[in-house]
Amino acid sequence: MRKLFIIIVTVFILVSCNQNQPQKSDTSENEKIVKQYFEHFNSHNWKKMAEMYTETADFKDPSFGKGIVKQTRKQTEDKYAELNKIFPDLHDKIIQIYPSGENHIVVEFISTGTAPDNSKLELPICTVFTIENGLITKDFTYFDNFQADTSKK
Repeated sequence: MRKLFIIIVTVFILVSCNQNQPQKSDTSENEKIVKQYFEHFNSHNWKKMAEMYTETADFKDPSFGKGIVKQTRKQTEDKYAELNKIFPDLHDKIIQIYPSGENHIVVEFISTGTAPDNSKLELPICTVFTIENGLITKDFTYFDNFQADTSKK
């Protein structure tokens, strides 16, 4: 009888402990989304990359000036297609991905490319993505646009 009591109490404690575990947020799914985003970027598939955003998303990016700018998927696709014309070998190398809460992923990466005149771009960038319902709703990108290394090598 005593053994049965100990077993019941042990099972009760284990079940109680498991129920009190905080629910893991869906950051692993958001990380997959971000990794897929960079795969599309690096293969220069601007249409597929743009489709990862909501129809209209919020952007904060030094290339847009100050403040938040709303961009459609088509505008995003066109922006990166134009950038790709300047740097045909455009590539982003992820340094680190930092999940932040349920809806945010921070990505540290280096963007590189070579212009037709052989000038090289090497730019450290940090982007905060907000992801809701599997789509990017906000893309807040930070870089020092005065310190971009664009040297001829």
